[in-house]
Amino acid sequence: MDATSITYKDTGYFSKTVTDYLEDQPDLRSFYSYRPDLKGFAEIFNDKKVTADRPLLVEVLTQQYQSITAVNAEAVIPTENIAALANENTYTVTTGHQLNIFAGPLFFIYKIVTAIKLSRQLKEAFPDKNFVPVYWMATEDHDFAEINYTNVGGKKVQWGLDAAGATGRLNTKTIRDALNQYKGVLGMEGHGAELAEIMETAYAKFDNLADSTRYLANALFGQYGLVIIDAADSRLKKHFADIITRDIIEQNSYKQIMATTALLQSLNVHIQVNPREINFFYLTEGLRERIVFENDRYQILNTEISFSEAELRTEINEHPERFSPNVAMRPLYQEYILPNLAYIGGGGELVYWLELKANFDHYQIDFPLLILRNSGLVMSKETANKVKKMGLCHVELFKSTDDIKSAWVKKHTEHDLSLRDEWRELSLIFEKIKLRACKIDETLSPSAAAVQARLKHAIDNLEKKLLRAEKRNYSTRLEQIDSIKADLFPGDGLQERNENFGLFYVKYGQAFIDELINNFEPLEFKFNVLTA
Repeated sequence: MDATSITYKDTGYFSKTVTDYLEDQPDLRSFYSYRPDLKGFAEIFNDKKVTADRPLLVEVLTQQYQSITAVNAEAVIPTENIAALANENTYTVTTGHQLNIFAGPLFFIYKIVTAIKLSRQLKEAFPDKNFVPVYWMATEDHDFAEINYTNVGGKKVQWGLDAAGATGRLNTKTIRDALNQYKGVLGMEGHGAELAEIMETAYAKFDNLADSTRYLANALFGQYGLVIIDAADSRLKKHFADIITRDIIEQNSYKQIMATTALLQSLNVHIQVNPREINFFYLTEGLRERIVFENDRYQILNTEISFSEAELRTEINEHPERFSPNVAMRPLYQEYILPNLAYIGGGGELVYWLELKANFDHYQIDFPLLILRNSGLVMSKETANKVKKMGLCHVELFKSTDDIKSAWVKKHTEHDLSLRDEWRELSLIFEKIKLRACKIDETLSPSAAAVQARLKHAIDNLEKKLLRAEKRNYSTRLEQIDSIKADLFPGDGLQERNENFGLFYVKYGQAFIDELINNFEPLEFKFNVLTA
């Protein structure tokens, strides 16, 4: 692949908070601990206090990977990286995501590639330490509507199921129709059969979505050392049980995060997460409901289940797996059970992590470096040739279709489409008119100004009509811009947020992943445009 890059700010698709963070704006510094660079990593090594139970972590991961080897004894398992987590000089670099079927949109792939590449770069910079890329499966999320579809080649493939409870526990026996649709879109050319086999094994030979997703992610990334964790484990929750109890009863996360969000709002930061008084769900088979404190009891919404404080403490002690952290507490749980240094997320995730530092400080848990995942736009050579013929640069591609067309026409027309000079002359005439009117009657000056404003509006409209007329003269050429934008920005959004990786894998095979790893630079914070 040929790769070029542009700044995130120049794309226009990233919030001011994200670009301010990347540019080290002083107002945001109190909301995180370390800058996202090698100096920041050197600093965190001096401060790091690992709360993870390393032997327990290795035990849980080893057991979870048995589901893969039971189905495919030849699967490449990151055994060395799992074992390395028992060593005090080994740290993790973590990203997390929901269990989107068929790997969801491209940015799921980009998150993991960023974690893999950053782990390699950290090893080069700090050779006395080991770094393990980790994918945290959000198996306890219950918003099925967010994960039950993917778009591949412009076609929506959806899993029709009336689901409830944690998505990781969903039985995959009803996904067959969606699986057949997905494989049908892939076709059998190129590496289609290879990817179809991976998907068939992932979704037809495992009983639940968590195991299916683990197999799929490992098939794509196990060879690069990615370790996949499902934290919905009673032993890991037991390790975290004291904080679960304290936070539900004392409501510490609510107090800390609310205070932080007030500060962020004063800086005009758009708040991503609004904490609740209790930031845990109660989780059983087919059920994931909020816990609320009412009438001196801990009630499970939409059920008859409730606990006194004493009963709650007993329930957490005996069944910690039933207590599921929400989006406000999941990061704390993650950092508590992993020897983690950095979290890799998208723009929205990065902003909501800024809300959480005070809560980490309260529980005396290290706050990780926040790394904006790599972003990419994959362009075929055919589309790249169209872009070149139209004389467009990569930054221009991120503008709206109408803006690109307007700029192109203004650049290539033989006519002057601007009435700026004419309006300057008219403005001078109106200044004379207003002066004359004022001499006759001072109250006439606003009337003259109103006439000038109406004429300016009319001139602006005429200028737009000139541009539209010239666009019609170039309509055939401008259709190329429509074609380019439709190909690269499906639904007028970023490709990585809409398109599945499938057809790219069909065309390039595992080399697609290799090229992403080669070209992504996690600590440069640039948007990658890749031509393949």
